[in-house]
Amino acid sequence: MSRWLRRLAPSEDAATRLICFAHAGGSANFYLSLARELGPGIEVLAVQNPGRAERYAEPRLESIAELADGALAEVFAAMDRPTALFGHSLGAVQAFEVARRLERDDVPVTTLFVSSRRAPSTVRADAVHRRSDAGLLAELRALRGTDPRLLADPEVARMLLAVIRSDYTAVETYRCEPGARVRCPIIGFVGDRDPRVTLSDVRVWRDHTTGEFDARVFAGDHFYLADRVGDVARAVREQLDGVLDRS
Repeated sequence: MSRWLRRLAPSEDAATRLICFAHAGGSANFYLSLARELGPGIEVLAVQNPGRAERYAEPRLESIAELADGALAEVFAAMDRPTALFGHSLGAVQAFEVARRLERDDVPVTTLFVSSRRAPSTVRADAVHRRSDAGLLAELRALRGTDPRLLADPEVARMLLAVIRSDYTAVETYRCEPGARVRCPIIGFVGDRDPRVTLSDVRVWRDHTTGEFDARVFAGDHFYLADRVGDVARAVREQLDGVLDRS
């Protein structure tokens, strides 16, 4: 579709759009299953950050501000109908910062969905990005979001780790502005067995919106979305249909 955006399930007649932001090391294709579940009523686009997939040769970005600024113009250009944002893990804070930038220019976001990520104001001294390659591999195995066969291939693992290290640098050094908020509703999603993020962590996102807030728990770990895509799609559809009904 463009440099930063991929249209995963084209639907020109869709009443609304959902623009998705992937996790550390993830690509736009992470959302293919969700796009199929939501179509054709909700058209799903996904952000492709540099340094992965067909953008592998491009310089990787190592701050959330750069990732948000990079995607902003093309996200804005795609908002020719009611549009919501969905971010998973690192993607949640990238989506939050994109939403803030859009709202500064009076561009409305219908809903911000934040998945498997603690609130921006909850700061922890994480330093996964400073670990050795073996330490990074241990983190990936603990989160269970990467095919173990890929991690067992030294050449593939080497390429993955370069992207992972840059993405972890971005998310672990991110600090939001004091009092940073959006006006749109925020809906927080989390797996009930996530080893890194709790429901309490997600509920703190309530402090980052002046609009409505809700939190939903799904069966699963940090990557619950892979197994519960139907449940997630229903929750997303319910929220976005409600927004359209009220508009």
